[in-house]
Amino acid sequence: MTLRRLTLARLLFAVVCLYAAPAFADDLSGQASVIDGDTLEIHGARIRLWGIDAPESSQLCRSDESLQYQCGAEAANELDAFIARRPVDCSPVSLDQYRLTVAVCSIDGVDLAEWLVRNGLALDWPLYSKGKYDKAQSEADHAGRGIWAGSYVAPWLFRACIREGGKPGDCSDDANAHK
Repeated sequence: MTLRRLTLARLLFAVVCLYAAPAFADDLSGQASVIDGDTLEIHGARIRLWGIDAPESSQLCRSDESLQYQCGAEAANELDAFIARRPVDCSPVSLDQYRLTVAVCSIDGVDLAEWLVRNGLALDWPLYSKGKYDKAQSEADHAGRGIWAGSYVAPWLFRACIREGGKPGDCSDDANAHK
């Protein structure tokens, strides 16, 4: 192999290593800090719950009395209360576009994503979950739990509105909001 080819091969190897997805641990377990309704941190690693989407921290929803409330903050607070400083076990599935670990996380065998959806604090995101949490979501909708008690904008639509320059209050209300 010529010196030029050897240098090119080393350069190519360095570029591949630089842009390769970082490896994640097989399992992440421990005390979790709640970042928002669908994101945790364990031992300094940010973990996004697989298959769901919770309202953003600045997102507002409307109650059954049509009063606005901070549904994103409520999702985070309820998740924190449910975890109650108990150890969380996470099994990584992939990395997201922001290079966060996406994982299925549980406490004592209870899937946190399913718990959030069942309590109306997050939505099944079928694009990723392939409908795994659809039944839990139907139960929450039927029972009028959480965001299903009033109206809301799907978190992915809220984020799109914000990216287009909208303000949280304006992006939280929509004529097409779920009721």
